[in-house]
Amino acid sequence: MYVVYSFLLTVGFLLLLPRFAIDAFRSGKYVTGLRERLGRIPKLDSSQAVIWLHCVSVGETEAARPLVRELREQLPSFQLVVSTTTVTGQQVARHAFERDAAAIFYFPIDWPWTVRRVLNTMSPAAVVVMETELWPNLLRECGRRAIPVALVNGRLSPKSYRRYRWIRGFMRRVLSNLTVSLMQSDEDAERIAALGLENHRIRIVGNMKFDSAPLSAVDGDLTSDLARRFGFGSGQPLIVAASTHSPEETAIIEAFRKITEHDQAARLLIAPRHPERFDEVAKLLAESGFRWSRRTAKPSGSDATSAIILLDSIGELRAAFQLADIAFLGGSLIPHGGQNVLEPAAQGVCVITGPHTHNFAAITRALLAEDALVQLPESSLNEASKALAETIAGLLRDDSGRQAIGNRARNVCEQNRGATQRTAEIIVNLLQTPSSISEVVPFTAHQLTAAK
Repeated sequence: MYVVYSFLLTVGFLLLLPRFAIDAFRSGKYVTGLRERLGRIPKLDSSQAVIWLHCVSVGETEAARPLVRELREQLPSFQLVVSTTTVTGQQVARHAFERDAAAIFYFPIDWPWTVRRVLNTMSPAAVVVMETELWPNLLRECGRRAIPVALVNGRLSPKSYRRYRWIRGFMRRVLSNLTVSLMQSDEDAERIAALGLENHRIRIVGNMKFDSAPLSAVDGDLTSDLARRFGFGSGQPLIVAASTHSPEETAIIEAFRKITEHDQAARLLIAPRHPERFDEVAKLLAESGFRWSRRTAKPSGSDATSAIILLDSIGELRAAFQLADIAFLGGSLIPHGGQNVLEPAAQGVCVITGPHTHNFAAITRALLAEDALVQLPESSLNEASKALAETIAGLLRDDSGRQAIGNRARNVCEQNRGATQRTAEIIVNLLQTPSSISEVVPFTAHQLTAAK
């Protein structure tokens, strides 16, 4: 089955080569770091043992920030290296971990020979993989070399679980190379157990994203710069539409139009999820009839009076949330599965999301249980735009109610912190005594229920 997987990976790579070439010509995506994707990573200091941390993109990289700090404090004799899959993830990682990581590189394509090349170069003492990055050849090669592998902040959505069930036999073999899997919730743990991972290798420690979004992590100078240039905080409420996907921007612009037509003074900041869509969204704004500004454009006197601002930059959204009165999180009006609501929630911002939040189901449930999140009902995109407009308008009229939702959200975030410390303790113990995870890591979290 591994041969079939590697063959299909190669076929897929060849079929997508034309798209890669087009994207490379337009934005440098995919081809950036090609040598590293083929296993040519920087040489490391051979006198120190290595921990390899892999994050996929921006969300996983942001969630890993507190874990990196914990590991650096508790394991000062180890050097940490970080890999990402996406270009935006790489940019965020280079900024976030420039002082903590001995190397930051692109994750190799999951062919046996590229994985072996990377492992030969760094000889890691352990591999730590964020969330759901189950790369078969990487895990297999680590298993062959007796390198401990920890899946941390693990999650397995119903959609991913259903897909993996079609190849359950293969997944059982892949998962057998995991030393320990630290899952976010009972449901995530049950799903990975049902795919074949032994119960004694599973721990439920909570979601590290609750630890990655405290106010102390916000760049105050950047927040001040945004406020000064665009005139935020001058009396008009700011709505931040964050991590939006196509065609959500159209629905959001129309919702904003309805709000302003009813004499409610407000401003809108839109931050598309994917940088390659910045120009596409800019075109929508140019055709909207609203006065708008672009973050990466040269500063202008009209910036402070523009109705809409396009945040076409990387790594600035967290700072923008601090200025928001209301935040809408994208990927949720469409069946994408939502985006992480915790960054604005931890700052006490009133957060709105659409009905599709299965990628963050546990977080959504925790906030809804405390009336700390506003979720729109499932509907067509056109109806969702109307519902979004009505919801935002109502919240803007109710200052105390809106602020109460934000305060409850901040409290939920504070009450659910601690997963990072539990995760770091398990990794430290794993490195000290890798031979027996059942002895090294006692059951201190929730009791895993039997998988069905």
